[in-house]
Amino acid sequence: MTGHSPRHGKDAPLPTLATFGLNVRKRRESLDLTQIEAAERADLDPTYISGIERGVRNPSLISIARVAKALDITVSELCAGVRA
Repeated sequence: MTGHSPRHGKDAPLPTLATFGLNVRKRRESLDLTQIEAAERADLDPTYISGIERGVRNPSLISIARVAKALDITVSELCAGVRA
């Protein structure tokens, strides 16, 4: 693996990205937001939010901070359980 791909194996997301994505989805759903609404709040594309939640996007720190702010949660809380 070259480190450039966010995928582990053929179709499975890396555990780190999958955990982060699940945290994003759970928080978004707890706020009763659609992916579109969350994306608008974060100034990101809805397909990007979808990719984060599915663990197929490897967001930058800036994008993580935007998502956290949009979901009214700290970056630390959003990254709970994420292991390197």
